[in-house]
Amino acid sequence: MKNEDSASALGTALNRHYAPGDVWARIVESLRAAGHDPDHLTRDVAAQFDEFHGGGRESTRALARFAGIAEGMRILDVGSGIGGPARTLAAEFGADVTGVDLTREFVHAAGILSARLGLAAQTRFIHGSALALPVANASMDVVWSQNMLMNIPDKAGFAREVARVLRPGGILAFEAVVAGEGAAHYPAFWASTATLSFLVTGDELRAAFAGAGLEETRWLDNTAQVVAVGRKRYAALTRDGEPRLGIGAIVPDQVLEKTLNGLLNNEEGRTIAVQGIYARPA
Repeated sequence: MKNEDSASALGTALNRHYAPGDVWARIVESLRAAGHDPDHLTRDVAAQFDEFHGGGRESTRALARFAGIAEGMRILDVGSGIGGPARTLAAEFGADVTGVDLTREFVHAAGILSARLGLAAQTRFIHGSALALPVANASMDVVWSQNMLMNIPDKAGFAREVARVLRPGGILAFEAVVAGEGAAHYPAFWASTATLSFLVTGDELRAAFAGAGLEETRWLDNTAQVVAVGRKRYAALTRDGEPRLGIGAIVPDQVLEKTLNGLLNNEEGRTIAVQGIYARPA
């Protein structure tokens, strides 16, 4: 019971952190303020706010190429947010994507956006936990995760769930922030305080995946690329202020401070940005 209570409390705190208020209403307001009709959207317009991990849509494309995503693959996007990566994988790579997210407001907004962008048949979104994925055993070709592992305290439990839902020969494709040297600066986009952050080192993350029987095929430290994007983003924010349509439409609080801290964490070696591919043995 204690573990269930802790998980429930963490879920409540993460919902409060990621989605204060009505996310869809905030998106509609931001779209209208930027001169866009919420009823007539394009993916290029949505990409300004619906892929709010470090590198935006280009980061999703890069990870998809890194993983070899191909047409017809069944992908489970864990921590799917408001569905931007899922829609990119569906529209540009021909995948069939199921998104799972712990934040109900994100799941709601993701479904609306996919319907309005004509991608409801290729993408669907479910409220659920990364530690109890609501899909069948061996049902997925790919488990996909972008910058959400920092919010999972039980990395070994997540790894076991990944191994369970992957078909033999299927892969896990992820990007994440791992611990470097020294304490991270907060607030960050993944956690307003250290109490919501569960950073581990790259070696610890690798050990969790290996413990679940997953085999590493590729590992990339892409901190330099993330720093370059972060510098451009922070310079634009300090020069021009927050855009009418941007990450603030989703995560409205302390955008400038979170952007700076993310940049400093990587520049100072407090965090390291990585991408990895793991396979379930055939």
